[in-house]
Amino acid sequence: MKIRFRYADRIPPFLRNKYILAIIIFLLWIIIFDANNLIDRIKQMNNLRKLKQEKEYYIKKIAEEREKLNRLRTDDGYLEKFAREQYLMKKKDEDLFIVLTPEEARKSRR
Repeated sequence: MKIRFRYADRIPPFLRNKYILAIIIFLLWIIIFDANNLIDRIKQMNNLRKLKQEKEYYIKKIAEEREKLNRLRTDDGYLEKFAREQYLMKKKDEDLFIVLTPEEARKSRR
């Protein structure tokens, strides 16, 4: 005894094949419903790429800071310049004038 569906003639012939139907269901499961689905995998790959870019940035930044620290330890003229610019230090007989660019002024207000 065959069971007939009311709207079976509206289903395309390739979807009536049980193997094709099983493959489609399997692919949907892998792409959407699985714990390691394709959508989450793509998001994780994008996140990994961003983290690698950040890692490269911070490695460069660390190298620059190490170079600056080494220069501060060895060069007295650079140490004096750094103290004047960063910490607004001055000698006893000097006057200090601070000139800010408009961009620096906006940053200092925050």
